[in-house]
Amino acid sequence: MYIAHSTFDVPPHKADEVIAIYRNRSKTVDEAPGFIRFLLLQNEQKPGELTVHMEWANKSDYMAWITGEQYKRIQALERQYPDPELAGVIPSFSKYKVVAQ
Repeated sequence: MYIAHSTFDVPPHKADEVIAIYRNRSKTVDEAPGFIRFLLLQNEQKPGELTVHMEWANKSDYMAWITGEQYKRIQALERQYPDPELAGVIPSFSKYKVVAQ
């Protein structure tokens, strides 16, 4: 299994707005080969810190997703978000190979 995390900080007063966006996400990724699960995590101590957690069957399925056209379209839409407080948010990425369960 392969895990991809994208953690980002939004102004705390914008956290609920971002959470709503993810609750209503297109779910395009859910149909990608090897995709297992999506979670949006909110830090209990820092409400503006959100993490997108995605589980994949393996690294090659994840790489196929992030190099594909669907992913590129989603990323382009995210960069055009009209709210200037959110448009400039830059996530940090972490990727993990599951080595024990």
